[in-house]
Amino acid sequence: MPLALLALAIGAFGIGTTEFVIMGLLPEVAGDFGVSIPTAGLLVTGYALGVVIGAPIMTVLGTKVPRKRMLMLLMGLFIAGNLLSAIAPAFAVMLLGRVIASLAHGAFFGIGSVVASELVAPHKKAGAIAMMFTGLTVANVVGVPLGTLIGQSIGWRVTFGIVAGLGGIGLAGIAKLVPELPSPEGVRLRHELAAFKNAQVLLAMAMTVLGFGGVFAAITYIAPMMTRIAGFSDGSVTWLLVLFGLGMVGGNLVGGKFADRALMPMLYVSLGALAVVLALFTLTAHNKIAAAVTIALIGALGFATVPPLQKRVLDQAHGAPTLASAVNIGAFNLGNALSAWLGGVVISAGFGYTSPNWVGAVLAAAALLLAVLSAGLERRDGARRNVAASATPTDHRTPVHH
Repeated sequence: MPLALLALAIGAFGIGTTEFVIMGLLPEVAGDFGVSIPTAGLLVTGYALGVVIGAPIMTVLGTKVPRKRMLMLLMGLFIAGNLLSAIAPAFAVMLLGRVIASLAHGAFFGIGSVVASELVAPHKKAGAIAMMFTGLTVANVVGVPLGTLIGQSIGWRVTFGIVAGLGGIGLAGIAKLVPELPSPEGVRLRHELAAFKNAQVLLAMAMTVLGFGGVFAAITYIAPMMTRIAGFSDGSVTWLLVLFGLGMVGGNLVGGKFADRALMPMLYVSLGALAVVLALFTLTAHNKIAAAVTIALIGALGFATVPPLQKRVLDQAHGAPTLASAVNIGAFNLGNALSAWLGGVVISAGFGYTSPNWVGAVLAAAALLLAVLSAGLERRDGARRNVAASATPTDHRTPVHH
């Protein structure tokens, strides 16, 4: 794997830390600003919606900019947003800082996915994408737990200051290690938008929204769920996030490996198992050991879907992958925003801190149904093409050797 993938992974590490660390610090931030836990959950929803909006806008703006320079500009935006969060005098200002940081997220992973896939041979593309996303998953093993520990013991503002520093390291890594890549030749917005007329691209993005949304429904409220239901201490949330992160690392690597071999079967297994595990979390959340195991499984199964879903979009949007890739990162975060909001709704309605797990199970099951539908449509279209080809006897094809 090229060294440039390490630079992309470093940037992903910083982004992953800021995205997920807020979940372990919701009680502290809520207490400091004098707002409720569901209101503090808007920091998750706001960030996610910023990714959804920022992904296509920043990617379109970046079509005329060399990819390396665009990645560096995005990291600069990320640093600015986290610094604003760190010094925010009011909840609304912190929310603004989260949104500013989030604008870089989708385009970074979208452009980064395309760069990563172009640096390797065709049969290693999903593995290269997974390598970049390893930075995001490792953030959950190292960055998020440390950030949570620092936030709980010294103050959450210090955590966001450190995250801004991580962004600086990511910026330096990209400047040093990513090769100078020209802006894509002949990129036209109309050409990129044409990919969204493809039903398979839209189905893959809908799977992304629902499947990964299932993960966030549970994990957004992990701190109050584990401290108030399972009986863990506040300090234990750090180690529970480590387990979640370890699951994510394993799931991401396995997902990348098998997506290059059998993409749709990988999605069936991971989404089906995720739905079952999330439903069981409603019960296992009442037992410390069972809860810990379940959290690791949610991380593993959730992130096992990321490389295959991202590769599915790149495959289906062939010829115009950059915008589709970035929008699919936005789709992950649309799922995050939707599920974090729905989780807050069911908690506020009085169904208890475990109720978001049911929301997650339903979302993951819906994603599985879409995967089955997508594969069925693909088989039908393939059969139609074969029939059309066999009905044209004068069509003498020359075999193409790759």
